[in-house]
Amino acid sequence: MRLADAILDDCLCDPAAPLARDPARCYGLDKAQAQAQLASLKEWLRVQQTMLWANRRDALLLVLQGPDCSGKNGVIRRVLGGLDPLGLSPHSFQAPSEEERRHDFLWRYRERLPVPGMLGVFNRSYYEALVSDLRDGLCSPADIPQREAAILAFERELPAASIQPLKCYLQLSAGEQKQRLHRRLEQPEKRWKLTLGDLQDHRNFAQQQAQWAAVLSKSHSREAPWYVIPADHRWLRDLLVASLLARAFERLALDWPARPAPFTHADLDSTP
Repeated sequence: MRLADAILDDCLCDPAAPLARDPARCYGLDKAQAQAQLASLKEWLRVQQTMLWANRRDALLLVLQGPDCSGKNGVIRRVLGGLDPLGLSPHSFQAPSEEERRHDFLWRYRERLPVPGMLGVFNRSYYEALVSDLRDGLCSPADIPQREAAILAFERELPAASIQPLKCYLQLSAGEQKQRLHRRLEQPEKRWKLTLGDLQDHRNFAQQQAQWAAVLSKSHSREAPWYVIPADHRWLRDLLVASLLARAFERLALDWPARPAPFTHADLDSTP
């Protein structure tokens, strides 16, 4: 149903060269095959998510990072669409608000961590504090080592809260990003999303990818590894993330709660 471990493990971050792989690789799969496999897998994920909610013992946290147009919103729509919203906790992070800036940079992420039973999703994450905050003047280069240490400590706390992180970086090529930006310019339903910052970020694509490569290299660990997802093909990106999520559910070995029913058939039948 899901992709094989060999393919998923091939996406594990290589700290020596996190973004050196081809974001257009497709593992010999084709679009129709991948879309059919995803459709089948989503039903299995729905059952697993319901069991996660029913047991309320563990939580999963899907972290999605990647450049503009890499498909973070698309993954949420196409992979998580159809799951029970009661057990789903998605959050999209933009530049911190004035209130958020009055707190420690991790505060807004701590406030939105999933509780047991929930599948949490961070569309962008606390790693923006090492790149975007620096670019936007919200911190200085001298602050980065302390922030890196704080993030490492933060992630080490997650297992104690029964939160299992799944960190995915959606790797996109500069050429594919340009094509997607062109399409957004042509489509009114997407054009409204564009800002001059998108153009500037595209012009600085190589520099920003070098910054993110350094972040991935330093923050990849056995306890909280990064998976670098080739994202030039949307259909493969979605299936890879869905398969990684499926493997995370498998490792939880979920089943339906065994606690006894709160009433019996006789109790029900005795009601007029």
